[in-house]
Amino acid sequence: MSNQLHSISPLDGRYRNSVKELSEYFSEYALMRYRLKVEIEYLIALSNEPSIKELDAFSKKDIIKYRNIYNRFNTKDASAIKKHESITKHDVKAVEYFLRDKLKKSLHPWIHFALTSEDVNNLAYSLIWQDGLKNVYLPLLKDLVKELDKLAKKYKNTAILSLTHGQPATPTTFGKEIAVYCSRLKRQINHVTSHTLLGKFGGATGTWSAQSLVYPKTNWLQFSTKFIESIGLEPNLITTQIEPHDSLVESYHQITRINSIITDFCRDIWYYISRSIVGQKTIKGEIGSSTMPHKINPIQFENAEGNLGISNALLIFLSTKLPISRMQRDLTDSTTLRNQGTALGHSYLSIKNVLRGLTRINVNKEQAKKELNANWVVLAEAIQVILRKSGRHNAYEQLKKLTRGVNIDSKAIGKFVDGLDINSDDKKLLLSITPESYTGLSSKLVDLI
Repeated sequence: MSNQLHSISPLDGRYRNSVKELSEYFSEYALMRYRLKVEIEYLIALSNEPSIKELDAFSKKDIIKYRNIYNRFNTKDASAIKKHESITKHDVKAVEYFLRDKLKKSLHPWIHFALTSEDVNNLAYSLIWQDGLKNVYLPLLKDLVKELDKLAKKYKNTAILSLTHGQPATPTTFGKEIAVYCSRLKRQINHVTSHTLLGKFGGATGTWSAQSLVYPKTNWLQFSTKFIESIGLEPNLITTQIEPHDSLVESYHQITRINSIITDFCRDIWYYISRSIVGQKTIKGEIGSSTMPHKINPIQFENAEGNLGISNALLIFLSTKLPISRMQRDLTDSTTLRNQGTALGHSYLSIKNVLRGLTRINVNKEQAKKELNANWVVLAEAIQVILRKSGRHNAYEQLKKLTRGVNIDSKAIGKFVDGLDINSDDKKLLLSITPESYTGLSSKLVDLI
């Protein structure tokens, strides 16, 4: 608790317990572990390359032993790396020296062989982002979609007043409006899960100069392709010293779209609450306003909206910064990449808040009905299309004269319809509909999600 109270970042302080799952992927500790994974898997790959005769192939027992260095990585190991870094002033070199402490001396020359730090870092950061999305972020997002799906189906027949431009429009159902968000998020999840991240492994300036000099007979393009694929990434063979981060940026953009959709949802729920269409369950001991005892503020949705904005601000900056480098490389990408976890963390926190918010909302059906019955003007569209079907060239103008700038009730609508020169079936149909029943295919649309 003391560390949380003294933390500068709210993610590591106030909201620590809500985002702690992400620390396994986006902390400095996690970055060390992923760097170790890249270094060790590369060492194993080198030992399996027949053209490198100076390095014998590792036994299955040795491979398990070496992989346990990162599989069983712990805080003590991380502290040992930081101790090396305090001397080297270089975080990747510190990982190399840590490995020297763990491996027999004959293997020391082969650790980080012919690599630049970026070969390790770009793979580590991409794996971190990929695994963090897959194992933590997407499962939570899918939980949100499941809850929205349930909510949509629960209220698929519950009519509410629509607002376009903030003004009464044709009715819909609460379930159908929730289904819109469910459908949008499902589409974005498909984009995220089908996206592949790239990785480079071509040495100091992406030319494999050192590798091809020492082992000219080795097919280094083939070797690198096989290696990058083996750790779960797609090879990018034509780069400078750095992988240009285009595929990472594409993934960031996917998250910004998700953030924007959830922001849209939070604002709609906020308005439904302000209109009393949606109510919030009271929680014993909870205080809404420090001065107005009656209030139950929609804090979960407001908190989510704020954090989604921070997430998008960071992701947009990363997206515009990372693909840009002076000549063959500079270190500005290294500085900014450390914040990808922070960006995702604010989005992750938001989803948790939305899920918490959803557990306490319910639709006030009586208020929804009251609002609809106060706005019979929304049937103007229905009357107009019937008149058009009947051949009235001035149907729009007739309804405009009747309804624009005024609010009319059921009696006024009934009187107008009774006076129309249309066939009896159409008149009967118009007299039968109400704002509550005029919801079109809303219920059927919910069944499509």
